Amino acid sequence: MDLIKLIIRGISYSQTQVGAYALILEEQIGDKKLPIIIGNFEAQAIAVALEKDIKPPRPLTHDLFVSLADSLSLQMKSVVIYRLEEGIFHSNIIFESIDGQLFELDARTSDAIALAVRFDAPIYAMKHVMEKAGISMTIIPEEDKDEVDEVIEEIKEELKIDDFLERTSPWKNYTENQLNDMMNKAVESEDYELAAKLRDEIEKRKNEK
Repeated sequence: MDLIKLIIRGISYSQTQVGAYALILEEQIGDKKLPIIIGNFEAQAIAVALEKDIKPPRPLTHDLFVSLADSLSLQMKSVVIYRLEEGIFHSNIIFESIDGQLFELDARTSDAIALAVRFDAPIYAMKHVMEKAGISMTIIPEEDKDEVDEVIEEIKEELKIDDFLERTSPWKNYTENQLNDMMNKAVESEDYELAAKLRDEIEKRKNEK
């Protein structure tokens, strides 16, 4: 079984589908990106898991599943995106029980990835899926920021999407303390998408100092 390991490159707002996002996966070793259209809730679930320092006041559905798996001593081994049919990606989650027995659960790809981030489990795609849906890009060294940005712009043009993190900031007139207060209120109201955006704005300002 030919498997290609993937990593999460980012989540971008999709202008092609209202209320949808594009989850961009990329080969760990290779030159292809795999865009997957996901909904707002799924985007929030993945974004919250990626932002380790944003803790929701109540557990999300995926967090509840993690707690259940832990209580049953189940370990998530990996996610495998095994089929693309009529524009829909199909995935399996592989678990290992306490006695070493492996079993698979069929899952929506967005849910599988939201869990993979929480379990710190690897994500794979079947080779034929990447051949069918992957977008080939030139391999660019990560340390070369200008060229990396250029590659991302090429991906956006290919997908017809704009990264919401690169749009004009609506918070440019707010102080960092105000942004922190807004982020905390967003978490309390369970608006995790807004909380993640505010967190990115705060981090961006810190990096610019």
